[in-house]
Amino acid sequence: MTAPLRIVIAEDSVLLRAGLERLLAEGGHEVVAAVGDATALLDAVTRHRPDLALVDVRMPPSFTDEGIRAATLIRQQDPEVALLVLSQYVEERYASELIADSSGGLGYVLKDRVADVDGFLDVVATVGAGGTALDPEVVQQILVRSRRRRVREALTPRELEVLQLMAEGRSNAAIARTLFVSAGSVEKHISSLFGKLGLAPEDGENRRVLAVLRYLESEEG
Repeated sequence: MTAPLRIVIAEDSVLLRAGLERLLAEGGHEVVAAVGDATALLDAVTRHRPDLALVDVRMPPSFTDEGIRAATLIRQQDPEVALLVLSQYVEERYASELIADSSGGLGYVLKDRVADVDGFLDVVATVGAGGTALDPEVVQQILVRSRRRRVREALTPRELEVLQLMAEGRSNAAIARTLFVSAGSVEKHISSLFGKLGLAPEDGENRRVLAVLRYLESEEG
C-alpha cells in the first residue's frame, strides 16, 4: 500500500477532472482541490501546500501553455510540491525545460495513459514519492529535439549556408558562385559537414540526401 497523498488537480475538462478525483480517491489519496485554470491552481497550491499537483498543459484562457507555465512557477516557488503534468500531445519544448530544471518529484505523461488505471496510480505514487516518471513518447520527442539542436550547433555558419544551398538543389559549382568562393572551398565545407553529421564515405552519393534531410529536421525544431 502506497502512502496517501494530498493532491491538487488542475484540469479544465469537467468530466476528466471529476474522473481524476474519483480515481485518485479510490486509490487512497485525498484531493484537496480540483480547479479549472492556472490562476486557481496557483492559489490552491499556496493555500493547501499539497504533496502533488496534477496539471493539464493547456488551460483557459488561451488553451496554449498556461498549465505548464504554472507548473514551472510552482517548481520555482515550492520545489517540495511534486508535479505530474498531463498533456493531450507531446509539448517537447516545455517538457524538456521543466525536466532540465527538476531533480525529482516530476512526471510528464500523455492523457491516454490515464485509461490504464493501475499504471496511472503507480505513476502518481512514484512522482509523489520524489521519483520521476516520463511517458516514452515524451522521451522520444525530447531526443529528437536534442538531435536537431546538435545539428545546428555542430556546423559553422558557412557550413550551414552550404547545407542550405544543397537543400535547394544547388550543385557544388552553383554553391561556389553564390557564396563567391572556390569550388575547392565548397568541397572542403561539404566534407567537413559530412563528418560532423556522421555521414561516412561509404554512404556515397546518398550522403548529400542524408545531410539535407538532417538539415530539414533541424529547421523543423
